[in-house]
Amino acid sequence: MTALQRPLIAEAPQSAAACAHCGAVLAPGQGRFCCNGCEAAYGLVSGLGLDAFYRRRESADGALRPEIAAPSFDALPLIRDDADGMKSLNVMISGLTCGACVWLVEQALAAEPEVTKARVSFAARRLDLRWRGDAGRGNELLGLLARLGFRTAPYSPACLRANEDAEGRALIRALGIAAFGAMNVMLVSIAVWVGEDMGAHTREMMHWLAALIGLPTVLVAGMPFYRSAANALRAGRVNMDMAVSLGVLATAGMSLIETFRNGPYTWFDGATALLALLLAGRVLDRAARRKARQAVAELLALQDGMVTLLAPNGTARLVPSAAVEAGQRLQIAMGETLRLDGRAAVETLLDTAATTGESLPRGFGAAAPLPAGAVNMGAPFTLEVTTPVRDGSLAAMARLLESAEQAKGRFVSIADRAARFYVPIAHAVAAATFLLWWLGFGVVWQEALVNAVCVLLITCPCGLAIAVPAVQVVASGVLFRRGVLVASSTALERLASADCAVLDKTGTLTEGRPVLIPEAQALEVLRAAAAMARASRHPLAKALLRACPDAPLAPDTVEIAGQGLQSGAARLGSPDFCGIAGMTDGMVLVYRATDGAPVIFRFADRLREDAPEAVAALKRLGLSVELLSGDGPGAVASAAIAAGIADWRAEADPRAKAAHIEALKAQGRHPWRPAHLHFMIHAPGHRKLVTHVFDRADTYLD
Repeated sequence: MTALQRPLIAEAPQSAAACAHCGAVLAPGQGRFCCNGCEAAYGLVSGLGLDAFYRRRESADGALRPEIAAPSFDALPLIRDDADGMKSLNVMISGLTCGACVWLVEQALAAEPEVTKARVSFAARRLDLRWRGDAGRGNELLGLLARLGFRTAPYSPACLRANEDAEGRALIRALGIAAFGAMNVMLVSIAVWVGEDMGAHTREMMHWLAALIGLPTVLVAGMPFYRSAANALRAGRVNMDMAVSLGVLATAGMSLIETFRNGPYTWFDGATALLALLLAGRVLDRAARRKARQAVAELLALQDGMVTLLAPNGTARLVPSAAVEAGQRLQIAMGETLRLDGRAAVETLLDTAATTGESLPRGFGAAAPLPAGAVNMGAPFTLEVTTPVRDGSLAAMARLLESAEQAKGRFVSIADRAARFYVPIAHAVAAATFLLWWLGFGVVWQEALVNAVCVLLITCPCGLAIAVPAVQVVASGVLFRRGVLVASSTALERLASADCAVLDKTGTLTEGRPVLIPEAQALEVLRAAAAMARASRHPLAKALLRACPDAPLAPDTVEIAGQGLQSGAARLGSPDFCGIAGMTDGMVLVYRATDGAPVIFRFADRLREDAPEAVAALKRLGLSVELLSGDGPGAVASAAIAAGIADWRAEADPRAKAAHIEALKAQGRHPWRPAHLHFMIHAPGHRKLVTHVFDRADTYLD
């Protein structure tokens, strides 16, 4: 008998004040539950044998209150058929308030015999579900979650970003309040510190002014810590926020007592400054983590938008890319981005730089697989879709990046683990200090309390609370000033264990854009060819124009998609277009005037001058170096030889690159895949290795 078939068991503990399921306040005589939905959900949790949820739950704010007629959506179009015959589904789930909610969702779904995987990402609010059997079970499993009070919706990064923005604004608001309060309290406190001859009435006025500013600041700005500490207490555990909250509140309380007594000093400045420092650490840590997820958003942006769908009768209409299924046909205009994977019945010319980083457009033969994210650089064509958006290559890469971003490093949670032992010991020492001074030494309890609060502040694990974000941000800032952009909060940690470097070619070993190789062409010929090149967006045409930037636009220049340019009888383009057969080198343009001989312009993506030295430096560090590129074998081989790399691989698309990285991991290696690499020369004989880690590169660090 599955959980969907078990009878509801509506036996709840007696409670006169709060709903037994969601914790909402009950009206007199309302009973044990606030609504029928909560009564049914409580019975389902009990029927599953998951009553431990109520002991684990850290918050009860009504978010788990099920609606009697919960709105739902049809999950069937979102269900994927995996290669092993399993069904999989990714949805957003709302109503998660703590780790206990994650535990309940995973345990409730795991109780179903056909479910093989139910994993919830609390940070992403995402449920990854896999099961055996019929696809229709997806709706039933989501219905089970609705009965528990959780709401599901199709996974939408835009909605997730909106939720993250709201949480981020709340943190920044708290930081602003804390910083404002700390600065103003500090001005008042400085006057007390330096005013040795200040009268008692003046000092009392200063104390009350500090309390007027400091108390609201402590109460409002410290709410993120107080909520976390209260949740931990409800769950019967301790965390760092509990120590921080107790230290801040004890300092504020002791300062208020000293204000009433008109003591020599108060410590509102310390409490507010501590809150500002801790909140700044959290804001910076959140910013670093959000930056790591930008790569996924950029990938998904390539597949979002409207496409031109061709109906069987030949009519065309604009539809969202997510509504297109495999087998349907799309009209792809020149310069349009392919938002879905597919095939074309004709030869195509695509710019795949967005996903492969190739410096030049690449030709694809008829019926060859065409990748999503590429830009059509040739004539319009009809695309037959092979996979929908949810199963396409861009979605697959996004899932790889999300998996890498969600993976936890070895040191990420060390502060919380240390706090489990550190916090109780620190509190015990503070309590012993109070008792010792009060009962042992016979001092008044106010002075004993001051000493105890001092011990509490000194032993407060504030360093642990800000160590991870502070070190991350400081290190990232130093590296940025030296030319390094760190886009992942765990990149440095993973980099420390790297034992091999897997380099890309375009933009990493090379400059990333083609340049004209100076040869013996006449200046008049170069100027005439550049004048025609001004009418094209092709990378080689742009490189030719850079060699002669003052050339005017040739009159009546027409671009023939996929072949070249024509102005009257003059032509500029591919060798075949200009009458030269058998030339396969893709880094050339041929110019042919009305009756003249063809002139060949050769281009190269030049190797960085310091690339060989950079590769040699990596080898001296003990790293093995590989070259993994999406370009052709000829270009990759020449770059590898020039840079001193023996192990190279060409024509590797993003999925092949990711598969190679995973293969290295399976061999026990720790690969490092930087996106840009070069040396900066600061002084003669002194070179500093500078590695740019952007885009998706650092997600492959391990």
